Amino acid sequence: MSLFDTASSFEPLAARMRPRSVAEVCGQQHLLGEGKPLRQAIETSSLHSMIFWGPPGVGKTTIARMIAETCDVHFQAISAVLAGVKDIREAIAAAKQAQQMSGRKTLLFVDEVHRFNKGQQDAFLPHVEDGTVIFVGATTENPSFELNNALLSRARVYRLQPLTSDDLLAVLNRALTDRDRGLGNRGVTATPDMLCRLAQCADGDARRALNLLEIASDLANDGEITQAILEQVLGNEYRRFDKGGDLFYEQISALHKAVRGSSPDAALYWFARMIDGGCDPLYIARRVVRMASEDIGNADPRGLQLALNAWDVQERLGSPEGELAIAQAIIFLAAAAKSNAVYTAYGRAMADAQQQSSLDVPMHIRNAPTTMMKEMGYGEDYQYAHTHEDAFVPGESYFPQALSRARYYEPVDRGLESQIKQKLDRLHELNRTSDFQRYPPDHD
Repeated sequence: MSLFDTASSFEPLAARMRPRSVAEVCGQQHLLGEGKPLRQAIETSSLHSMIFWGPPGVGKTTIARMIAETCDVHFQAISAVLAGVKDIREAIAAAKQAQQMSGRKTLLFVDEVHRFNKGQQDAFLPHVEDGTVIFVGATTENPSFELNNALLSRARVYRLQPLTSDDLLAVLNRALTDRDRGLGNRGVTATPDMLCRLAQCADGDARRALNLLEIASDLANDGEITQAILEQVLGNEYRRFDKGGDLFYEQISALHKAVRGSSPDAALYWFARMIDGGCDPLYIARRVVRMASEDIGNADPRGLQLALNAWDVQERLGSPEGELAIAQAIIFLAAAAKSNAVYTAYGRAMADAQQQSSLDVPMHIRNAPTTMMKEMGYGEDYQYAHTHEDAFVPGESYFPQALSRARYYEPVDRGLESQIKQKLDRLHELNRTSDFQRYPPDHD
């Protein structure tokens, strides 16, 4: 009996419409197109252990089932959400029994494999190694972070992409017309515009698209999915956003890079995407403050103040007023002059602080609050800057002697920092040509 023969009218539409062959799969042509490695492996039954990595509803389970059906291997599935080591052992025992009784290999499909801890993942290794099972794991999380290296070294990772609107339209149209598994016998109709709206709201997820279509069809008493029905079904649909996974970090990275790249429109788009997906605005506000120091810095110090003000507004007023203030800060930062000189200087200083020994504070800049400390030379020969022209002491150093030539901050020639650069260049030249030198110039 085929893996797909168990489908019935009582099953959800998404389960009934699960593709049964490579030809029925919509999307993933980078893996399943003619001549692609996974397609070739399926067609030649050259199976190997695999990890399917991608967002929900893009075909991870479907492709695993299709491989088992096409290559005539026993299919067994467990979910890491519910299973433990005991379930893994039972699955391995069943695979061994299937091989002994029928000579067929077993494709062991592990859904949400990233939910297994290191010990549970290790339990698969000897059975993958000796060929007891063809291991196929499915995960929505980055395998390089969530799976241990031993398992990754034994499996090939395939990255599945979100389905395009055209892919989803094909899925929806097939479901409307299919008389065996779909809605073809019920006479359900929908205009192209209605289907496009469903495809857009499904956000790359075929399961979600079919679930929405099924709900809409159930509400369509006369068979026609109307605008009113669609609004009732869709409600306030959120786009795909994982508050702790890869997509979260990809989108905040995109926002940060758009600000750094002086693209206020792109920055505003990614901000809107994150808010629309349910991200906490205060998290974004905190990251915007980081952007103000890291990428604008002293080229326009107003950016930091505006970012802090936006954070304050969000905390005081909440949504939507606070989000508008954050948007204002993002646009300002993206349009502002850019400098990473502060960020770079801090990194250099921190590297010296961590790599050098615990260098003492030079005696001339130590505080001397007691007579004994003064007698010991604390603060001796300290030059009070305000008694000198321009409140600057040429040739003075405030470093430990071992770092007397260090220079961390290199202002850029943009925005306000160009003026800072001119001043510091002049002061460095005064230091170089001064008769007074705190430390001998030949000091190494």
